[in-house]
Formats: sequence, structure tokens, C-alpha cells
Amino acid sequence: MNAPPPSQSRPAYPSFSDAFVYWLKLGFISFGGPAGQISIMHQELVEKRRWISERRFLHALNYCMVLPGPEAQQLAIYIGWLLHRTWGGIVAGTLFVLPSLFILAALTYVYMAFGDLTFVQGVFNGIKPAVVAIVVFAAWRIGSRALRNRVLWTLAAASFVAIFALQVPFPYIVLGAGMLGVIGGRLMPDKFKIGGGHGASSQQYGPAVLDDDTPAPAHARFRHLYLALLLAAALVIWGAAMLTLSDPVLKDMGEFFTKAALVTFGGAYAVLPYVYQGGVETHGWLTATQMIDGLALGETTPGPLIMVVSFVGFVGAWTKEIFGPDARLLAGLAGACVATFFTFLPSFVFILAGAPLVESTHGDLKFTAPLSAITAAVVGVILNLALFFGWHVIWPRASEAAPFSGGFEWFYALISVAAFMALWKYKQDVMKVIGVCAVIGLVYTHVV
Repeated sequence: MNAPPPSQSRPAYPSFSDAFVYWLKLGFISFGGPAGQISIMHQELVEKRRWISERRFLHALNYCMVLPGPEAQQLAIYIGWLLHRTWGGIVAGTLFVLPSLFILAALTYVYMAFGDLTFVQGVFNGIKPAVVAIVVFAAWRIGSRALRNRVLWTLAAASFVAIFALQVPFPYIVLGAGMLGVIGGRLMPDKFKIGGGHGASSQQYGPAVLDDDTPAPAHARFRHLYLALLLAAALVIWGAAMLTLSDPVLKDMGEFFTKAALVTFGGAYAVLPYVYQGGVETHGWLTATQMIDGLALGETTPGPLIMVVSFVGFVGAWTKEIFGPDARLLAGLAGACVATFFTFLPSFVFILAGAPLVESTHGDLKFTAPLSAITAAVVGVILNLALFFGWHVIWPRASEAAPFSGGFEWFYALISVAAFMALWKYKQDVMKVIGVCAVIGLVYTHVV
């Protein structure tokens, strides 16, 4: 009897070591933000390896979209957990961010130690206008998908006014939008219906290990005892980690980045204003210019963009010299690790403890209406972030008292416009745009 074509035979169940190697590889190639990272996982896990069917992949993705935190990393945790229980999820989520932590820490050290070199300055002079374009493009991309009616447009405008003119902290905007979503879901349900995530597809790639009709593994069923144990373990881990932080700066970072992790609805671009408010204005860990540079570094490294928190932690601990002036590198590494650990710990808890519960509420308007409202508010917040970055790049010598003083940097404004057009009209890859802008900035700096 002839064997069926490979595309029609169900693949063998992947071993834990097979999954480990894949998640490690993914950690090094996960460029392109959440859309690019999700696309990479879809291509590998659904189309090539067929570890999970497309419908189940999209179902898992929709779960992750309703949670705070980086959805691509949470999707990796979810699939790793579905395949290999709790340790599978922990390994998948950790390897998704670990390479980025090491790479970004190394680049941040170069930035802090040699940032006054003309070469480094030139590269960043080109990348900064590209970052402005990337954030504007993010606002357009999310807005075009999320703002489907006048009610949601109004919410977006109100959130922009709140954070731009009234300087309302980002967590309050999220809370207020969520409450309006609860009310709106009852009074105007048609205005707050959420879409189907990143879309669905009828394309078939052959039988999968976890196919549409594959029963859920035993460990994926909701159990009160398992939930209680996971929550207790998470609290113990968080508390033990906090107790080990003897330095007040690191303690502040632990508390701050825990809070940041709980309000990251809408992705990294949405929480960046909160990180800016805390890191720059409240704690003084870094300057506004350094924050833009950190975002530029985050865009050029693999992993979630929210990994910019490791840059903030590195620079903050380095600047505060928490271990003394002769141990700034060690301080920076400690700050980066603390920021990363406390930012991503909640993501593991949300998936490992909550996925069965989220599954039972999927598609329920009472659950999704607040998310629609929060996503609309996030658009306004991201637009404010774009204006903030643009102001610092195009009027770098201005101040709040004289916001348009010090001269207009027309060349960098042109780079921002060109970068946006490349992303929006010509659909160019983010990494290519950043690379070209870095070269332009380097050449311009040396010529001028």
C-alpha cells in the first residue's frame, strides 16, 4: 500500500527537544513587531510543521489579543503550553524574549559607553526620524482596523485630548475606556462588536498534530486546583523576586514594570507613554532623547517591541550607578534583567492560568466590548506618542516653555515623511526602512 502524500499525513507529535530548538530559533528571528512575529509563527507552525491547525492557531491568537501584554509572545506561550503542558509554555515564552534581552543589553552598553562617537550619533540621527514614521504608521494601522464607527472615533479623540492636553496618566485612560466599553456594550452592542482578530483563512495545509477536531489535551481543561496553585506560585515568585532587590532603584523598577505589564492593552506602542511618564518624568531613569533612542534600538532587535523596557532598566541603573561608578555595566545588566522579568511575568500567568477561562468567554460581548473601547482609546494614545517623538526629533533644542524654538530640522522631517510613505504606500519592511534611514543619517552627519 502506497503511503499518502506528505501533505495528507498527520505529522508526528513534536518532542519537547524539537519544540525547544524551534522556540530558541524563533527568539533570534522574531523581527517585525507583532504582525511579523505572528506571521513567522503561522508560516512555521501552521504551514510547514503543521503542529497546530490554522483555526486553532487563530483561536489562540484571539485569546491573546484580549489580554494585556505582547500578544505574539503570549501566543508562543499558549502554543508551547498546549503542546507540552506548563513547562512547554514557560520555555516557549522565555526563549521568545531571552535572545532579545542579551542583544539589546549589548547594544545598550555600546550606546551608553560610546554614544558620543560621531558614527553612533550619525546612525541614531537617521533612525530617530524613522521611529517617528513607524509610530505614526502604527497609529494608522491600528486605527484603520479598530475605528469602525463614530462612537469609537470619538473615544480615540477623547483619549488623545486626555493624554495630550490634560496629561491624564495612561492607566486611567485604559480604565475609563474599559468602563465605557462595558456600558456601551449594553446600550449600543452593535458599536462595540470586536472583529475576528487578525482574520481567518480557509486555506488548508493538511492534517495537523493539533487539528480542528483534535480533543483538547487533559491539561488544557479548566481545573480550580490548578488555577489556585498557579496563582499562588506566581505570587510567591513575584514576592521572592521583590525581596531579593535590596537597591531602592531596582525595587522601584520591579514595582513600576509590574504595573506597566498590567496596562499593556493594545501592544507596546500603547504602553510606551506610560513607560515614558514613569521612566523620564517620575523616576528620572533616562532622558526623553534616550527614550527615543531606546525605541530605535528596540525596533532593530528581535523580540517584542516592549523589550524597550530592558533598555530603560539598563540606562536607569547605569545612570543611577546603583553599584558604584566602577560597576556601571553590572548595574545596567541588573536593571535590564529586573525590567524584563517583571514586565513579562504577568504574561505567563495570564496564559498558563487563564487560557481555559478565556476560552469559555470567547465571543461573549460582555467580555469583548471593553476591549473594543480600549483599543479605540489606544489609537489616540499612540498618536500622542507620535507627536511627542516628532517634536523631539524635528525641534530637538526646543523646550516646553518655547515648544518651537531652536530651529526646525527640515532634513529629519523629510526622512520621517519618506519613511512613512515607504511603510504605508510601498509596504516596505520595517527593518529595511530603518537600515536605509540609518545610512542616510550617518552620511548626512558626516557631510554636515
